[in-house]
Amino acid sequence: MDEFRLLVFSLFTGYLLDLIFGDPEQLPHPVRVYGNAIYRAEKLLNKGKGRFIKGCLLAISLCTLCFLSFYFLQKLLFQLHPIAYFISASVFVFYGLANKGLIQEGRNVFHVLEFEGLEAGRKQLSRIVGRDTSRLSPQQIRTAVLETVSENLSDGVIAPLFYFAIAGVPGLMTYKMINTLDSMLGYRTDRYEKFGKFSARLDDVANLIPARLTAVLMALSALSMRAIQFALKYGSKHKSPNSGYPEAALAGILNIRFGGPNVYHGVLVEKPFIGSNNREIDHGDFNIAARINHTSTLLMIILIAALSFALHA
Repeated sequence: MDEFRLLVFSLFTGYLLDLIFGDPEQLPHPVRVYGNAIYRAEKLLNKGKGRFIKGCLLAISLCTLCFLSFYFLQKLLFQLHPIAYFISASVFVFYGLANKGLIQEGRNVFHVLEFEGLEAGRKQLSRIVGRDTSRLSPQQIRTAVLETVSENLSDGVIAPLFYFAIAGVPGLMTYKMINTLDSMLGYRTDRYEKFGKFSARLDDVANLIPARLTAVLMALSALSMRAIQFALKYGSKHKSPNSGYPEAALAGILNIRFGGPNVYHGVLVEKPFIGSNNREIDHGDFNIAARINHTSTLLMIILIAALSFALHA
């Protein structure tokens, strides 16, 4: 079997592995390796003069090293044996996706909030969001979960698949490096403003197409014209150039209101509202969001496979 077909089959296999296993914490994960490398480099470089330039060079160097490492690894494995190539590609697709784990974490917040109370719900939410959860109401907690589930459908699932479609495993894993750089360095604080600015902007550029594609996939999954209307109306009003599109799509599907001011790392951030219907959010809304995420992911997988076979026919 040729390299192209093995790669397509590895896409489906990695997707199935994520559906079955999610993100088991006991297994080694490439993103943890990324995080350790970024942490050590930041400690060494983020001081003195030229912090912006040093941050640029770090991001470019790590992304280049990541792409080349996976490119040559995959080439070597294919030459050794096609099965080794297939297994490796499947495992890295599995590592690159985060849909089941994301949905499970969101479901856990709803469950803990209902059965263990407000303080436990706030603590559980803090596992998956960067905002201060200590003063959130039950409605704000549920809103934060749905916002996170929609936003991370884009950068945790659809974007990695998008870059897999363009450049295979090296593209997917390099995107994960970009995303990790942003999550660790892309903050507007005294410590990271200069050093992490390039990483934050690089992540913005990398997600421009995937975020909008995610909104379209969500609308198709729900057969919702209102999702498109909300994405067009509210998507560009979000503080992030990308997060607003999938969030607005889900707000449109559920006909609820997202957004509003929140505290991030001790700083009050004014975020515009997405939608106007501030109705009570319940478990049914989360179940719909979970179904939309699963359906959107499957649609993306099928789209990549169909386009790949069409181009290689």
